[in-house]
Amino acid sequence: MRRAVYPGSFDPVTFGHLDVIERSLKIVDELIIGVLRNHTKNPLFSVEERVSMLKESTKQFSHVRVESFDGLLVDFAVQSEAAVIVRGLRAITDFEYELLMSQTNSVLNPSVDTVFLTTRLQYAYLSSSTVKEVALMGGDISKFVPEHVMRHVYDKYERKD
Repeated sequence: MRRAVYPGSFDPVTFGHLDVIERSLKIVDELIIGVLRNHTKNPLFSVEERVSMLKESTKQFSHVRVESFDGLLVDFAVQSEAAVIVRGLRAITDFEYELLMSQTNSVLNPSVDTVFLTTRLQYAYLSSSTVKEVALMGGDISKFVPEHVMRHVYDKYERKD
């Protein structure tokens, strides 16, 4: 069985993330979405909320698991019995950072490879930060995230859209 880990903060999950998930499932048998517990960031949503939103967003895929993790990504991949890490790339700036992380992970554990999927053009501009900023400023985020995620974001900002 080919198993991969798709890690991220997913604060919140966007259509760009979901595109990478769906495309990953064409090349692996099982995908584990790893929601990072990053103690250095101040996320809008708790890890539990992010896991819940991802589970709802991916419920149509029987071969997707959503779990939270902290610590090193390569350790999480090994614990998950995954030999592949999936990363999405939006722009060249993403590539530079992701290449360095991939090389570092390879030094830490050479048995875990990284696969990069370039984001479809329609999502190349999209990030969780953009979603939060647009919502905070009163904008419509319905083209960026699923409806249930949109409701959660608006609830956080106490909007009644």
